[in-house]
Amino acid sequence: MALAPKSALARARRCLRMESDALTATAKALGADFVSTARAVEATATAGGKLIFSGVGKSAPIAQKIAATFNSTGIASCFLDPTQALHGDLGLCAEGDLALLLSNSGQSDEILRLLPLLKRFGLKIVAFTGHPDSDLAHAADHRLFYRVPREACPLALAPTASTTAALALGDALAMVLLEARGLTRDDFAKYHPAGNLGRVLLLRVRDIMRTADRLPVAPETVPLQDAIFAMTKAKSGSIALVHPRTGKLTGILTDGDFRRSALTGPDFLRHPAADFMTRTPKTIAADALGVDALRLFEAHKIDDLIVIDDHGKPVGLIDGQDLPKLKIV
Repeated sequence: MALAPKSALARARRCLRMESDALTATAKALGADFVSTARAVEATATAGGKLIFSGVGKSAPIAQKIAATFNSTGIASCFLDPTQALHGDLGLCAEGDLALLLSNSGQSDEILRLLPLLKRFGLKIVAFTGHPDSDLAHAADHRLFYRVPREACPLALAPTASTTAALALGDALAMVLLEARGLTRDDFAKYHPAGNLGRVLLLRVRDIMRTADRLPVAPETVPLQDAIFAMTKAKSGSIALVHPRTGKLTGILTDGDFRRSALTGPDFLRHPAADFMTRTPKTIAADALGVDALRLFEAHKIDDLIVIDDHGKPVGLIDGQDLPKLKIV
């Protein structure tokens, strides 16, 4: 049976609204239980324990994804299949670990059978469920509740809004812990060394800056004409201007500055470049992360960024045109 475009779009939008309603309801309902769980996670990580996530059915891949998110932020986590747990995988568990058991109904037989076994191993239990009055919620030490006014499934059978809410709540917990632990970009990069994400996070300014013949530098007293010649030779859209004696950066002259200088009179090319340069330009250190350079480009709407050393002398240049090639934007 062919789908009518209008009805298909209407159904899709209705589904998205229902899932959005679940997120809104979950956010509004957050309270002391969430804080208690967050503190339990923090205490477990601080003590060197790990998080053990478990779930069945559609809750299983949600649990796996949340565990992966915590791993990526430096909190050791794993997924425990509740069936395999009964056949040897309980060896994953150790006293001091924290188990987060996902079950929308809170009545999943496999999860309820697993719960007392985990307690016997000395684990604290977090009930991760949409039903506060469930057996899982009553038996747990901590609780994470999400609220789902209704599933997006027209038959009210397929988990839809409930899995979305559970995943989002897991992400919220991970991000709260990330901020509380003061995780930095450098820390995050250690857990993502491969792929484009790892490349972006590990890239340093020194790896992408222009140097040597591609870095035009001149005293600020140089005639504008000579400054433009140096820029052209280096195929650069700007030139770093320095103090004639100390060599410290005093300004930057860009293509835009050059065009504006032409409005000052017929002999503008003979004026010193300092007359037209931008003083106190934005700068960055060579050992800064590439993404930090990107933030400066975005925040200040600049086209070029001078790299300076500890003495304030220019050692490199980042041209905004290079960023897309490096795939950090």
